[in-house]
Amino acid sequence: MRRIFHRHIGLFLVLVCFSASAQKGRKEVQLLTDSVPQDVVFNVYNFKGINKYPEYFNKQKLQRIIQLDKEEKWEELYDALKDYVSRFGIRNFYRDTKLIWKLAKLTELFGDPDEAMTLYRMVLRHHYQGINIEEIELYYDSLNRKAAEQFVPIDYYYELVEHRKLIDTLRPPRGVLLNMGMLVNSASADYGPSLNIHNDILVFTSKRKKIDETIRFREDEDLFYSRKDLYGTWSKAKPIPKLNSHYNEGSPCLSGDGKTLVFSRCDSPDSFGDCDLFIAKLQEDSTWTRPQNLGVTINSLAWDSHPALSHSGDTLFFASDRLGGFGLADIYYTVKDDKGRWSPAMNMGPVINTRQNDVSPFYHPVYDVLYFSSNGQLYNFGEFDIYKAYHIDGYWTEPQNIGPLVNGRGSEFYFTIDSDSELLFYARSSTRDLNKQDIYSFPLPMGAQPEATTTVTGTLTDSLTGAAFQGIVSIIDLDNGREVAPRFLKPDGSFEFELINQTNYLLVLQGDDFFRIEEVFYLDGPMELNTVTEPLASKMKFESIEFDVGKSELKTEMYADLNKVVNFLYDNPEFKLRIAGHTDSVGDPERNLQLSKERAQNIRDYIVIFAGIIRERVEAEGYGDTQPIVENEVTEDDRKLNRRVEFEIYREAPPTSDGGTSNDF
Repeated sequence: MRRIFHRHIGLFLVLVCFSASAQKGRKEVQLLTDSVPQDVVFNVYNFKGINKYPEYFNKQKLQRIIQLDKEEKWEELYDALKDYVSRFGIRNFYRDTKLIWKLAKLTELFGDPDEAMTLYRMVLRHHYQGINIEEIELYYDSLNRKAAEQFVPIDYYYELVEHRKLIDTLRPPRGVLLNMGMLVNSASADYGPSLNIHNDILVFTSKRKKIDETIRFREDEDLFYSRKDLYGTWSKAKPIPKLNSHYNEGSPCLSGDGKTLVFSRCDSPDSFGDCDLFIAKLQEDSTWTRPQNLGVTINSLAWDSHPALSHSGDTLFFASDRLGGFGLADIYYTVKDDKGRWSPAMNMGPVINTRQNDVSPFYHPVYDVLYFSSNGQLYNFGEFDIYKAYHIDGYWTEPQNIGPLVNGRGSEFYFTIDSDSELLFYARSSTRDLNKQDIYSFPLPMGAQPEATTTVTGTLTDSLTGAAFQGIVSIIDLDNGREVAPRFLKPDGSFEFELINQTNYLLVLQGDDFFRIEEVFYLDGPMELNTVTEPLASKMKFESIEFDVGKSELKTEMYADLNKVVNFLYDNPEFKLRIAGHTDSVGDPERNLQLSKERAQNIRDYIVIFAGIIRERVEAEGYGDTQPIVENEVTEDDRKLNRRVEFEIYREAPPTSDGGTSNDF
């Protein structure tokens, strides 16, 4: 028997749903256009042919387009193409992608740059052959698939944080992946979680039931549920009565009030295709009605699964691999009318769907945000990643990858988010065996937060030359402990984040060529943080490191600059430090030599003993008055220049092919 939730797209179970009907004391938030992240753009084309006809073709208009192209009448061609492309049906997106490409290039010349960006993205999502992708990326570099490379590798970042564990300025809240435990999970595969809006009822799919077929045992996919008590403990999972059969049931979608359940059933006598969507209602006696097939207006002769409901429950999203879509599997939707009848299923369109697989829709229970899983969007971290798109004034924004804290090298699917946007629930296997999947919870990071729509931009440049610095920029949510994925500074020294407004944050900039920069800020609307700093020199002297005459004890005012050195050594474990103490020529040379050694050693003790830097990384030496800056001291200013402590930060040179070393700093 076929598995219920996959065919050629692999195991991509639903990501559940909510019908977040208005709940007492719970806010409904309508995102406004100006609350969308700055780098998100809208699809400006209505594409009149989607869901009306499979393909648009007008011989006369097409011949005119060809003629205008030959005659190089670019402005007329721009207007003609804009009209023609706006009438595209679904087939046009893979048969006539070149026309979208031409329109994008003309839009750069005669139209709005945001429109051009939309069109280039459309080409990247839907091209099959005959398109030079490198040329597209050359025309619009911001669409480069390497955009994911701006994120710092998470393992490296956590290693860096662990190395700095004695310093408390950079302690981001590390997301903890928690198995939901033996009361929920079983020895077999458990996946496809869904919550009600109160976050205390969990329904999911499990293969724990085995059916004896005489020759062998067959795994049966059934629906299970668990309840959370006042102490936060989930009860032992139980099968949902009257909904399970000896056919495969799964991909459950529980409405917000917990009274409606939409799920998928496969290969049953009352199914039209491989897998169909069914619906059941909770009755007053707490039993479920007999499941009803949602009918041919929604289901097809192919695979239909992954249901997700809108807030009010009058829009149903789902995935299907039926013929006539943009790719291998598309996301569709249907709307319920005043009489409770569902409209014929409609394709979500070329912004959400791609030429590959777009599955597992999940509509946030409070905000107008659609999450889904895809392997065809513009950039990703693994095979299937989770994306989010905002629904504003009837249009979908360009999907955003929710970042590497959730999306790894593998595939992310089977997920749901609680109504407080605190936890992400999804299924994963600790091995490659998908029959060993368990349900886990994970703190929802900033990249996945529906309210992370306020843009923070900034730059870091050399105060002496104006050149851009390279390094890592991190942001810590000080109020809520939400994790923000760190990023590399861009080649021009800039950075950009989308954060939750009305929140306190800590900005941390760190790199090889400058001392750590930290700034606490309160976000109240879009913000720009442009910072300049002096470059790190191989040898440096701090004005604050000035000892009392004849003494070697550290003073309180020295600590700030010494901590800069300590922070740099923690941020850059491959660097070492030499401390050199120097005096002026006044007094006994032997006493000056001893004094310079004591001063250098006391600074080393602070860095090694107090701050915890490994002692092998720090050297200290005193030179007395033997290495003056001013050879013949005449004035007090001359003597002050010679009285100094120098810090030399360096990396040990790697061995060369001839057995020597090469200096790289």
